[in-house]
Amino acid sequence: MKILVIHGPNLQLLGRREPEIYGNTTMDGINGRLQRLGADRSVEVVCFQSNHEGAIVDAIGRAPAEGVDGILLNPAAYTHTSIAILDALKAVRLPAVEIHLSNITGREAFRHQSITAAGCLGIIAGFGAYSYELAFAALYHHLIEKAEKKGN
Repeated sequence: MKILVIHGPNLQLLGRREPEIYGNTTMDGINGRLQRLGADRSVEVVCFQSNHEGAIVDAIGRAPAEGVDGILLNPAAYTHTSIAILDALKAVRLPAVEIHLSNITGREAFRHQSITAAGCLGIIAGFGAYSYELAFAALYHHLIEKAEKKGN
C-alpha cells in the first residue's frame, strides 16, 4: 500500500509560523510520524510539499501511475480557492482525506468553505499535527475495507 501526503503552501514553515494557531510541530516532524505509522503497517508514505498550485495538481495527476492507493491532502490556502485541485482529485478517483491543523470553521469567515473537500472522503481538522495521524488512520481503514471487499 502506498499513501501520498501533500502539504500545500506555507506548510514548510510549520513550527515557526503562527504557533498559536498551527502549533510547534514542523512539517518534517509530521512526515516522520506518518512514515513511522506507515512502516508499522507496511505502508509506504511519500511526502510532498509545494507552494505552487500547479505542482500540487501535477502530483495528484501522477499519483495513479506511481502506484498511490490514497492521498492525504492539506491544501492550506488552496482549500478555499482551488477548483484545479478539486478537479485533479476527481479525475484520479483515488480516495483522499483533507487535513487542516486548525479548525477552519472556527476561524475567519473566508476559511469556512472548502472547495477541495468535494473531492475527498472526508475532512479532519482542528487537532493540530495530530490531524495528520487521524487522517492517516481514516484513510488506512478505508483502504483496508476496500481491499477486503475486493477479496470477497
